[in-house]
Amino acid sequence: MSDNELGLFLRTRREAVTPAAVGLPAGPRRRTPGLRRAELATLAGVSVEYVTRLEQGRDRHPSAQVLSALADALHLGVAERVHLHRLGKALGGAFTCTGGAAPNRSVRPTVRALLDHLEPAPALVLNRLGEILACTAAYRRLAEPLGLLDGPRPSLVRYVFTDPRARSAYPDWDRTADQQVAALKQGPGRSDPAVAALMDELTVTAGAEFTTRLATVPGLPDATGIERLRHPDADELRLAYETLHLPAADDQRLLVHLPADAATATALDHLTGRHPGALRAVPA
Repeated sequence: MSDNELGLFLRTRREAVTPAAVGLPAGPRRRTPGLRRAELATLAGVSVEYVTRLEQGRDRHPSAQVLSALADALHLGVAERVHLHRLGKALGGAFTCTGGAAPNRSVRPTVRALLDHLEPAPALVLNRLGEILACTAAYRRLAEPLGLLDGPRPSLVRYVFTDPRARSAYPDWDRTADQQVAALKQGPGRSDPAVAALMDELTVTAGAEFTTRLATVPGLPDATGIERLRHPDADELRLAYETLHLPAADDQRLLVHLPADAATATALDHLTGRHPGALRAVPA
């Protein structure tokens, strides 16, 4: 994991903004993807030397005003601005929200009841290690044939990086792997002993596929999107997902899947043994 998450985030977001998006001409001989550091500095009203120091991790104490100016210049959305604020607050390293508490593997009865009410949607509860703590019967029917629930403590991130079946199950494996690393980095990161131990484990078991992402993927996973899943009994499924974070004391998130098209809705009805139309495709 990069020890300069703020710099990594600023650089990747700078490279994702086109000059045209901020009203600048592209110009000839542009070798830098997105904005140049000098262009970002001008837009944010700071020096290019300061932007360089931030991206390289040589300045770790930006003010709230500077972070706000950079967020404005980069046209960050709300989730990205919240993430930038958290990165700025975390630079001191002396305080973590988890306070050294062990990962929570206990799911409250109310959350389990909520899962029951989500049937027949495939849904699951994960902790900060990506461990699958509870799920709907629909998710179990979807996941068991793929090996996602194998073992006494099934883990989504371990499955993606260490189970050979994962590359067949996820046609967009590279994107899925990026999202798993981003989710793992989203919380306390290496300041949490349990997360650090898992990162060390995957560094050995998954090698460069994991370590490269750990160094280059910012800790901001997509909370919503569409994921393709290849199932032995249903061919390819397109699943729209939503991530709902439970109260901070739970330190868990609820991941709900819905069919993204009519074909997937029909396939899920068949897999879960429901009557046709039990699950409707998400409107485009």
